[in-house]
Amino acid sequence: MRRLFALPALIAGAALAAPAPYPVVRPGIALRFPADHGAHPAFRTEWWYVTGWLRTAGGRDLGFQVTFFRTRPRVDPANPSRFAARQILFAHAALSDPATGRLLHGERAARAGFGLAGARVGDADVAIRDWRLRRFPDGRFAARVTAPGFAFDLVFRPGQPPLAQGLGGYSRKGPRPDQASYYYSIPHLRASGVVTRGGTAERVTGEAWLDREWSSDYLAPDAEGWDWTGLNLDDGAALMAFRIRRKGGGTIWAGGSYRYPDGRRVVFAPGDVRFRTLATWRSRRTGAVYPVVQELTVRLPQGPRRFPLRPLFPAQELDARASGLPVYWEGAVRTTGGRGYLELTGYAGPLTM
Repeated sequence: MRRLFALPALIAGAALAAPAPYPVVRPGIALRFPADHGAHPAFRTEWWYVTGWLRTAGGRDLGFQVTFFRTRPRVDPANPSRFAARQILFAHAALSDPATGRLLHGERAARAGFGLAGARVGDADVAIRDWRLRRFPDGRFAARVTAPGFAFDLVFRPGQPPLAQGLGGYSRKGPRPDQASYYYSIPHLRASGVVTRGGTAERVTGEAWLDREWSSDYLAPDAEGWDWTGLNLDDGAALMAFRIRRKGGGTIWAGGSYRYPDGRRVVFAPGDVRFRTLATWRSRRTGAVYPVVQELTVRLPQGPRRFPLRPLFPAQELDARASGLPVYWEGAVRTTGGRGYLELTGYAGPLTM
């Protein structure tokens, strides 16, 4: 579960007359691969999101995140201009390094075309200039990012099949059935490659999580943001859970899934998921207060199970305001019997999508 936000500077001047309607997300989807690894350009929003834990040859832990987004503005499809912003792509990447005590991050944004940016239909291959995330015919994914202060070139090898979220890939996000996304994950990706910091390159290995979502109507109007986590558990199980928070307090919707090591799957109803704040961290940069230590409780057939979520370090806020993008917290977390990522949006101000 990821985020797409308005990019007014990129779509200014685009013709807005007679925009093509967005498809509605409905139940009954049948996920098809490799096609659904690729772009779905008719939908309003879409993202390819990879997070994970890496370990250097010296035994140091790092977290990383790379997310590519695609959005289709309400542009007249009859506009003949090559400069019309029919598709916009942007990306975030970050490295969580306890040695620095802060998040290293970078951004990219461009309208599709001109050889600068694009998202392939039919299989995963999305790029903005020198940043790229793609899938090879043998099933491997690869991500390449170069940003101020860091870079990484990583390969991800699936060890498990895709995990359809919600009802076969239809993932509800609000009280209306169309407030939903098509959504699947690939947990337990075996990661390897090179991370560069300060001009020094290090070989790394680790484990990652891939999320794919596409949607046309994601959040209810009274939604403020969300808490989301994806956890790779040591026994081979995988857990995803989220809650959509209401402006003024409370939860609008919640959900997720748990896949056992043997492949059995539990889909959570809203009442099956509870996040409880244990400790907060205040950003000196933005003033936002984030619940960076939480206890997640999910209801499984054998009874409730609790997962404490504790960050690699607190200061994992990504502040992308300089490029017209939002502020959110995206951090590597440990839990009992596993590791993963926690995402916290809407704490620096209500989220706009």
